[in-house]
Amino acid sequence: MAPTKVVRKSTEEEVAVVLADYISQRSTKYIADHGSFSVVLSGGTLIDTLRHFVSVTALRKLVEPPYVTSIDWSKWLIFFLDERVVSHDDPDSNYKLAYDGFLSKVPIPESNIYAIKEGLSPEEAAEEYEQRLKDLVANKKLRASPITGFAKFDLMLVGMGPEGHVASLFCWHFQRFEKEKWVTFVMDSPKPPSKRITFTFPLINSASEIAMVVTGEEVGDALKLTMGPHASYGYPLPAQKVSPEGELTWFLDNAADPPRNPCCIL
Repeated sequence: MAPTKVVRKSTEEEVAVVLADYISQRSTKYIADHGSFSVVLSGGTLIDTLRHFVSVTALRKLVEPPYVTSIDWSKWLIFFLDERVVSHDDPDSNYKLAYDGFLSKVPIPESNIYAIKEGLSPEEAAEEYEQRLKDLVANKKLRASPITGFAKFDLMLVGMGPEGHVASLFCWHFQRFEKEKWVTFVMDSPKPPSKRITFTFPLINSASEIAMVVTGEEVGDALKLTMGPHASYGYPLPAQKVSPEGELTWFLDNAADPPRNPCCIL
């Protein structure tokens, strides 16, 4: 199991503040270590305050001082943990949500933003995205995990659905058991749009670090199952399968996880 930390704050606003500092520190570290910082964004509550996208609500503090001018954005590489198979200008596109809420506000080179290719079927889009990742590893743009051989991203920002899904890996879908593919596709997401592509668990867990950002009372029940004393019993939720090669950090607010053990609060 990956080393796990829990950061609990009173409110989602406080989570966003501490998350910005956490990401800024990782940016500095990985750029110093190997010249770039590969970041994977995901759907959920991270992107903006109007729509649910994990990587913008929680990332909104990065577009403010001091981070917006102190981070070396030119070294960032942006990827998407999962994506709806729609055009980039569709309101349901994770790329559009990320662009409107975050990417358009920081000087990350467009060539460093790896959105899915438009105009393909879900299966084709998944295969094309996987091949692009493999090419980036072959060209040394991305590192490879020495354990799995899959791409090794520096940081994944991951949310969790109310029933415990992560990415577009749902409790009752066979894609959660995929072992060989880096990227797979979903034709029947329970929440529209139904057609999606998603990273698989072997790729997710090859990451150096994963930040699980979980806020709001609607995810509270799934969080209790995921992190509770009986988490290892029975049929695991997808969120329970998140275990990076490096460090796993949970960022929680009191709505999602009311404080019970003060020693866990950072």
